[in-house]
This record gives sequence, C-alpha cells and structure tokens, in this order.
Amino acid sequence: MRTGVNNHGQSILALQSGVVLPGRPSLGSWMTYALGSENDDLPAFMVLRDPASLPVEGVYNWSNGFLPSIFQGTVARPTEPRIANLDPPPHMQGKPQERFLAYLEQINREHLADRPGENDLAARIASYELAAKMQSAAKEAFNISSETKATQEMYGLNRAETKDFGSRCLIARRLIERGVRFVQLFTANQEWDHHSNILTSLPRVCLKIDQPAAALVRDLKERGLLDTTLVHWGGEMGRLPVVQNAAKGSIGRDHNTYGFSHWLSGGGVNRGLTYGATDEIGHKAVENVVMHHDYHATLFHLFGLDPQRVVFPRAIGTGQLIETQPARVVREILS
Repeated sequence: MRTGVNNHGQSILALQSGVVLPGRPSLGSWMTYALGSENDDLPAFMVLRDPASLPVEGVYNWSNGFLPSIFQGTVARPTEPRIANLDPPPHMQGKPQERFLAYLEQINREHLADRPGENDLAARIASYELAAKMQSAAKEAFNISSETKATQEMYGLNRAETKDFGSRCLIARRLIERGVRFVQLFTANQEWDHHSNILTSLPRVCLKIDQPAAALVRDLKERGLLDTTLVHWGGEMGRLPVVQNAAKGSIGRDHNTYGFSHWLSGGGVNRGLTYGATDEIGHKAVENVVMHHDYHATLFHLFGLDPQRVVFPRAIGTGQLIETQPARVVREILS
C-alpha cells in the first residue's frame, strides 16, 4: 500500500474518505448509501471504538460528509451499556410507549410531508424510529454472554490482554451475522505510533490484537459467513526501515506511508497471496503498488458496485468517493 501523505491525519482521511481533507463521506457511509442494510432493527454502519480514546481524526472516520446524516456511523460505547438509553422509564414501558411512538410517527410524517427534500429532517425521523427498534435488537446483538465458553475463549475473553478487543471482535461477528452492512473496530489513538520504545510497545499491542483478529476470521469461516464478508485489517501507514531515537536509548521507527501492508480475508479475495513488494530495504512500494484509491475501487467492485456510478447530487454537481484520481480494480488479488 501507499498513500504518500506522510502524516497520520491526512493519510487516515485518504484511506477513509479518498482525499486528505476532512468533510467527505467515509467508506462505511458510501457503502450503506449504496447498499443499505439487511436488518431494519439495527444501524447499517456500526463503529466499535476503543475504551482508551477515539482514533486519530475522531468522528471523521465515520462521518457521512455531504451524504444524508442517516448514513453516518453509529458509535457503540466501549463498555456496557454499549448503547445508552435503550430502556424506557418504567411508566412508559409497554402500551404507553407503543401509543406514544405511533402518535410521534404520525406527526413526524405530516411534518416531513410539508417539507419535501429535507434530508436531515428525514434522517432524524428515521433515527428515532430505528432507536425504538433497537431497544430489543441491540440488546440481543451486544449480549455476548450467550456465546459458548469455547467461543469466548477463542476470542481471548478469558485473558486481560485480549478481553477488550476480543469482546469487540465477537460483537462485530454478531452484528455481521444479523445483517449489519459495515462494521469498524478501532484501537486507541496512535497505539501503533512507535517513535520510541518499540521493543516493548509493539509486542504489547500485537498481544492485544492478534488472537481476537484471528478468531474473527476463523469464526466467520466456521459459520459460513466469510465468503460474503470482507475482513480488512490495517492502518494509515507503516514504519521506516531505519532506527529512530537510538541515541536516547529508546529505539523506535518513524512514519512511512510509501510502503506498508494491509491484510484482507474472505469476501472474494484469494487466500495465501502476497501482492506487491517494497524495495530491498523496505522503504517504498515498488512492485504492484496499490494506492488508496485503487483499494477503494477494488472494495466497491467486490460489493458489486461501480464507484463512478455511486454518486450523490450536490449543489455544485455530484459527489462520489473517487473523483479526480485514476483508480484501478486490483484484479490480481481476486478469487
């Protein structure tokens, strides 16, 4: 992979939204805009954030940009309760809430009918309706206690180092199983940014991630979901092949967005394939270089979409994910 934008924020924006400037729709927003969801009781685009912090660029990672706000990612809390305020107060439970919601739907629809084309209003009404449906659906989807002990141990829920990320990987599988279109899992802000102390910090974060990530792929495969689910793991950059901070006794490595790796599993990609290579010292991608817009074109292709036809009308024309850069589908990695 290569973005060539040698800073975290701009490189993240390139991978998430196609350009280095904020304010554009994210990948998950484009996917749900184009394809919708297979479950009307859960959001089509779910975000599972790290308990330590938001990722670099924060909400821009799941922003709807100029798309209607219904396509923004829905963020689940990193700890229980994952979705706040799902339970109505005691005096509203049962029939009182049903009657209230029916009346609210009626006046909302009348209000919207008098204001055609108000996408934000329509999105807000849809979000209220979805929230009501989530009272039971979200609770069930996030309830990992119903999973077998063997499954929980496979994801590392029995170990302190892997419990958090393992729980979120298991929730991701449960969401995918229930028809949620696009699920993103994040680690903490700059958790992989090892300018120093790489000898201890890199093994620690690998210990947190490796077992749960492998369990997610294995679990999807065993349940027959991997063929229709694309699992993507990676970040916005790699590290230079030279030492940083050696004189300080705290060895690290600096940014490298000119040659780094992502891995993909399932969803129409070949197994056991390494595609591309860096130069002899591991600095720049020189063989079968894949830019971020090539990855986007390939992702769209795998989901049966043409990025040039997934467009949204705007006051200054139409918007799309890939607008100005040449992009190719990386067919060599497809099964």
